[in-house]
Amino acid sequence: MYETILIPTDGSTPARKAVDHGIGLANAFDATVHALYVIETKAHYVFTAAGHDPAEMDEYRTYGKELVERVVDKAVENGLDGEGAVRTGSVAQEIVSYADDKDIDGIVMGAQGRSGIDDYLVGSTTEKVVRTANMPVTTIRHRKNEPSVR
Repeated sequence: MYETILIPTDGSTPARKAVDHGIGLANAFDATVHALYVIETKAHYVFTAAGHDPAEMDEYRTYGKELVERVVDKAVENGLDGEGAVRTGSVAQEIVSYADDKDIDGIVMGAQGRSGIDDYLVGSTTEKVVRTANMPVTTIRHRKNEPSVR
């Protein structure tokens, strides 16, 4: 059913939970794990007029590569093949574009990432991916102080 699974990550707690779930799902199907970090350029409105600060973009790229490598390493530790990428642009668009480009069978992602309140005011990245992706999207929720189920 799943030969390839994409796990977008931003390092947030929901994203880390999605990594665990995505690796578990990939294990069940012996699927290849794709990890993706997107440098969101629209959020950098402070320096958009003058162009992106190369040093800051390098920091984001380095951070993204580290996150992606962790996911790929975790996949490999679980006996799976892993592949990672860092892209720049609109997060939702880049996730869907990557999934289409790589013929991804399913996406596993956190229901809320680093943008926090922006998700409530503007619309969540996850919702945009769910709405526009051509493949199943599994969302992993995380609530602070979430009550345990007995």
